Amino acid sequence: MKKAKEYDTNGKAVGLWKEFKAFITRGNVLDMAVGVIVGGAFNTIVTALTSILLSICTWGVPGGLKGLVTVLPAANDAQRGVSGIGQMFSNSDLAEMTIAYAKTQGATITVDSDSFPTWQSTLLGKYTAHGTNYFYNGSAIIDWGSFINAIISFLIIALTLFVIVKVVKTVKLKREALKAKAVEDYFIKHPEERPAPVVPGKPAPTEMDVLIEIREELKKQNANKAAESTK
Repeated sequence: MKKAKEYDTNGKAVGLWKEFKAFITRGNVLDMAVGVIVGGAFNTIVTALTSILLSICTWGVPGGLKGLVTVLPAANDAQRGVSGIGQMFSNSDLAEMTIAYAKTQGATITVDSDSFPTWQSTLLGKYTAHGTNYFYNGSAIIDWGSFINAIISFLIIALTLFVIVKVVKTVKLKREALKAKAVEDYFIKHPEERPAPVVPGKPAPTEMDVLIEIREELKKQNANKAAESTK
């Protein structure tokens, strides 16, 4: 009795569970879950295709689109970069810039020094590679490459989806055409089963209208039989 009372006073737990169970087993919820999973897998395919096409589109750009950046002039000391190096340097000058950076910190090293990798790692922590150049992290940078990359990615994804939707639509139309042809072939062989054409502007006949029409037809047939029997 106590458990039954608790269920009654705590918001109808049994009924709530039944409603939840009915909700998660509804067809549209299951369809949505399948759609999300398939959509995730499809997104992976589209992303891979986009990466391939982007690589082809940017094949002739030195350093790729990531190298298309503009560094704004330093407005303060925080944007000037490491002393003696500046806001940017080329990837080919990395070793030289590492030695210069160590010198600014009071150390003298060469490329063969054991501490060279450590100094280089520290320097790269202050700069970010864009294409074939390194730019100081504190600098104000306009990343044209990312912007162009986003535009190209959008166009490729939109074109891919357009082609897929177009193919699916074409297949659907062909399937509907074949279905309509099969129905028409059936009515050609069985003309007595072809439904009466609907007059434009006139509502389609209801089930009651059909029953009334059948009743009137039966009345005519019975009247004809009665007339023939009296002759």
